[in-house]
Amino acid sequence: MTAPAAIAPPPRRLAIAPALLPWCGLGVLTVLCLFLKTELPWLVNFPKEWTLPLASYITAVTDAVVAVIQPGFRALSALLDAPMRGARLALAWLPWPAVMLAVAAIALKSRGERLAIFALAALAYILLAGYWLQSMNTLALVLLAVPISTVLGFLLGVLGYARPRLRPVLSGALDLMQTVPAFAYLIPLLLLFGFGPVVGLIASAVYSTPPMVRNTMLGLDRVPAAISEAGLMSGCTRRQQFWQVEVPTALPQLLVGFNQTTMAALSMVIVAAIIGGFEDIGWEVLSSMRKAEFGQSILSGLVIALLAILIDRLTIGFAKPPETGPTRVMRWTTPRRLVLSLAVALAFAVVIRLAAPDATFLPETALRTEMGGVNQRLLGIVRDYAWFFDGVRNAVLYCLLLPMRVGISGAATPAIWGFALSPTMAAVYFVLVLALAGLAMRRFGGRGALAVLAAGVILYTGFLGLPWPVFILAVSLLAGQVAGYRLGLFALAGFVLILVNGLWPQLVQSLYLCTLAVLLCLLVGGMLGVWAAHSDRVSRILKPICDALQTMPQFVFLIPALMFFKVGEFTALIAIMLYAIVPPIRYVEHGLRHVRADVVEAVEQMGATPLQTLLQAKLPLALPVVMLGLNQTIMAALSMLAIAALVGTRDLGQAVYVALGKADAGMGLIAGLSIAFLAILADRLIPAAVARSSAA
Repeated sequence: MTAPAAIAPPPRRLAIAPALLPWCGLGVLTVLCLFLKTELPWLVNFPKEWTLPLASYITAVTDAVVAVIQPGFRALSALLDAPMRGARLALAWLPWPAVMLAVAAIALKSRGERLAIFALAALAYILLAGYWLQSMNTLALVLLAVPISTVLGFLLGVLGYARPRLRPVLSGALDLMQTVPAFAYLIPLLLLFGFGPVVGLIASAVYSTPPMVRNTMLGLDRVPAAISEAGLMSGCTRRQQFWQVEVPTALPQLLVGFNQTTMAALSMVIVAAIIGGFEDIGWEVLSSMRKAEFGQSILSGLVIALLAILIDRLTIGFAKPPETGPTRVMRWTTPRRLVLSLAVALAFAVVIRLAAPDATFLPETALRTEMGGVNQRLLGIVRDYAWFFDGVRNAVLYCLLLPMRVGISGAATPAIWGFALSPTMAAVYFVLVLALAGLAMRRFGGRGALAVLAAGVILYTGFLGLPWPVFILAVSLLAGQVAGYRLGLFALAGFVLILVNGLWPQLVQSLYLCTLAVLLCLLVGGMLGVWAAHSDRVSRILKPICDALQTMPQFVFLIPALMFFKVGEFTALIAIMLYAIVPPIRYVEHGLRHVRADVVEAVEQMGATPLQTLLQAKLPLALPVVMLGLNQTIMAALSMLAIAALVGTRDLGQAVYVALGKADAGMGLIAGLSIAFLAILADRLIPAAVARSSAA
């Protein structure tokens, strides 16, 4: 018998994954739009004739509603004005030695001697800087806003805990409250309450409520079932079980919510000063910035930073278990000793006031009055080294900002880069992009190739030159494939609403500015995080710096950037980076330090170099934690848009700020919701991508 003839294998066919088919169609659409955008300019610039006057309709409805309900809110404003004035007068009446004694006693109870020494040093600086009365006025606003936010947040959190069906609605409302810029809060509050300190109080209370709501629900959810069952078995009623069993068990998490609520209220002091300016520290920062008094700006900004750090340490100290320390520290931090110390401080204040009722007890000369020379020196430094600061700004502007905004095709002109982009150069560029996409295909698969192609197209056209149909469909398709069709439809609807409301240019400006800031934060912060993960000394040095950056109000970041680089997008970029660089530092360090030691040892025993161990073992294992840091970085960058608008940007934050100046509720609401939409989309998309990659 003859052996059967060998059957030739069928020829291999290039198979395309079903998930990549929509992207292939989108690629064809992208090429067509890029070729036709000269003949069809509406593909890039959405015509004004196609926009819808939704902002005008919202403004008209708002005006009609405000005219009806405004008297009631004005009465509430008058009602809240009395306790606010009383709190300000009471804190101004207290002599500074009594305040220092009381704060030191609370610090001893909270975390011990170290915090007490820091509290005394911080208060001494505030006194010597000449901002004592302003700080007490700020403290009065915080002391009134925090109880309102705490009580309201606790009630809403209990409602979400007791009614699970309401939790999705409550979570959506909290997402909006935390992502809508603070300026957008102020427009309806101005219409309802008018100008004045009470408006700042209400804005602070509204802005600082969500942290308490979330921590209340989280704390009650984490109460062990065994503890709840023990309460029921002991004969407790439902009310007794809640107040005597569940709330005490959840108290540490509730105190964390109180800490975050306090910090959120303090971060609003400068924003509140814009609409209800009175003699507080926020108004001092704002007025010194407007006068270009950089010395006073730095002094007053440091006062806010010290207050924020001090309040953060005091409140978080009660939420954490006490640290072990000397016996004398623990003896003085008992509740009875704390009450006794506060009583002594109050009695001391009464004695001082009775002895000298008209004395201010404040230093006659303060650092703020001697800042004229410092201002002149700072201005002299800026003038003498203008060539350096201008060089840095122009280098970043022409090498990073312009390519991201108008692309290589727009920046490669004789007026900007000194040469024109020829067809041959464009062809070489796209050949390189295709080659890199091929390498990414072999290393990371189809998704890696798509990422390289998308980056290449954006770098060539810039965000301003990218056709809006391509951008909307690409992001919607990405959201749908990563997180489900609901998020894809949410992305599609959100971008279409922004488009038809005439805010597409502002959206593009926001996207390119935040994208560049996030990329630079990941690069710089990631390297610092890697360094801190491998060096305890660097970690100890970076920790207080990161603490200070996290506790400073957003306006403070504008001071150094504005002083050295004046107004412009580069100044906004620096301010956004200063505010958003902390998450990548901390999350990268945390992720690398908690990589499994046995995996690292196995890789090192295989002969890997330290760099190979980092790139091929540690970073891939720490990627989920690093991605959470990316999410927080994006949230921080978006939250700074409205603040950065004060230094000359033309993004969605500027639209919110302009609407605030005009009291345009419609445009302010739409622009604020647009920023909130971007934040919510990123917040849903990145965790879904992390979960998808972890499952794969």
